[in-house]
Amino acid sequence: MVGKPFPSGNPQADRRAGYAETMAYLGDLSVAIEVLAGALDLAPDWAAGWFRLGEYHESANAMEEATQAWRRVLELDPEDPFGAGLKLDLQRDVPVAEMMPAAYVEMLFDQYAPRFETSLVQRLEYRGPELMMQALREAGFSGARRALDLGCGTGLMGVALRGVCDWLGGYDISAGMLEEAEAKGIYDLLEKQDLGQMAPGAPVHDLIVAADVFIYMGALEQIVGWCAGALSPQGRFAFTVECGARAVELRETRRFAHSQDYVREVLRQAGFRDVRLRACVLRQDRGQDIHGVCVVASRQGATTARDRDGEAQVPA
Repeated sequence: MVGKPFPSGNPQADRRAGYAETMAYLGDLSVAIEVLAGALDLAPDWAAGWFRLGEYHESANAMEEATQAWRRVLELDPEDPFGAGLKLDLQRDVPVAEMMPAAYVEMLFDQYAPRFETSLVQRLEYRGPELMMQALREAGFSGARRALDLGCGTGLMGVALRGVCDWLGGYDISAGMLEEAEAKGIYDLLEKQDLGQMAPGAPVHDLIVAADVFIYMGALEQIVGWCAGALSPQGRFAFTVECGARAVELRETRRFAHSQDYVREVLRQAGFRDVRLRACVLRQDRGQDIHGVCVVASRQGATTARDRDGEAQVPA
């Protein structure tokens, strides 16, 4: 469940939910389910409670009951800030979701913002900005007049870019993240934006980056098309994705992965000619390497572009 409590509005129901949480922590899921179900009798329209009940059922391998609980969440709150729709989709043999609810991403990162950098860099060994700067330099990048950091978060990528950009802007859906980024004092512009709903922009940017952002977006055609339209003719577009076997793959982590063939094709359709892919390890998760690809693309042609995993790639 999301990282902080969401009161039901009924103190008695909240007390029961707190006891249920304790029992779940102690491993007694049957009691946790019984007690939380009783709390929901007192607060039947409590979406957060229904979502948590679904998680208890999931942990108890009672997937039919979990599915019923998550469907109730969507009935109560169709904007789905808890990601119940993603949980339901993951019950399919092959998940079909190609986007995340904006309300889910926004709430997730509003909660995560105060501890984001400590968790991501120190605990998960996140290396996105370092990897992207290395890939950009290998592609010939030395600086930008105007750069845009999509999904800028707390500003980790912005710190890496500030010294090589005359002007630096940042977009993010989370107000909490933007507050953390503003405190760094490195951006010339920060705006709250849903990256899946942006109006077309003028071709004014020499560089657009998205570090560890597309794992929350799924289908990339719209955002890649937006970036193609917002870049100057000589501009570069750099981003990372997690490696997936299918074009767009929703994982148990409720993050998306993408295949390299899909990434290449989306970029080709958007008019990018020089596309460079570099295999990398993006971060750790539960002690395991998360393998990804760092991509640098431009609309200018090149004689060859070489994948950094050792295979030559001829630009489309």
